[in-house]
Amino acid sequence: MARPQRRRSTARTSPNRHAKTSVAPRALAVLLLLVGAAGGGYLGIYRQHAAKVAAQESRYDVESDIAALDQSKLYDARAGLDPAVQAALDKAAAEAKDQAAKAKKANELAERAQAASRSENREPPDYGPIPSSCDDYTGNRAIGCAELLKKGFGLDQMPCLNKLWNKESNWRTTAENTSSGAYGIPQALPGSKMASEGDDWRTNPATQIKWGLGYIKGRYGTPCKAWDHSVATGWY
Repeated sequence: MARPQRRRSTARTSPNRHAKTSVAPRALAVLLLLVGAAGGGYLGIYRQHAAKVAAQESRYDVESDIAALDQSKLYDARAGLDPAVQAALDKAAAEAKDQAAKAKKANELAERAQAASRSENREPPDYGPIPSSCDDYTGNRAIGCAELLKKGFGLDQMPCLNKLWNKESNWRTTAENTSSGAYGIPQALPGSKMASEGDDWRTNPATQIKWGLGYIKGRYGTPCKAWDHSVATGWY
């Protein structure tokens, strides 16, 4: 009777061993899945971070390349290290400034020359009747003779005035000294002084002559004394 009991006991315990043995692989598989998921998450985060760093480095490289193309920054950097480079830059800047000033002056002179050409081609403003005593003169000289008499000078002063302004401007309304900037028939310096006789001082011979005679009278007394001074010194 004892042997059959031992067989039943063996049959009951055998399934429990198989159950315990199958639990361990399943737990291990779950653990591996969890570790893999966590590892995948960390790997994704790492890849995102690496991509962000790479983008920043790429942008930095581009900005550095652009800065390298800025020649002024490059020269400034060199000048800070080498006094000879700084001296060369200063010289180049001074020459550029000088050339710009010359170009500006040339442009101004060209514009004035064009304006003068247009003015010379226009009919002079209507002056009015010229005294018969001035019949020996024409054009601007005739106006000068008439204004001379109006100013209270004698006709004997006209030859001196004629020689003086022949020398200064040849009686040209738009005559300009490119060196000094003196302008007009009397070569006023600056020409804008003649605005005291009228806003049309650039083109109206009568306005210029009135100013010139007033200047002569106030400084020298008469045109002949002004002419004597011009002969002695080269200017009046």
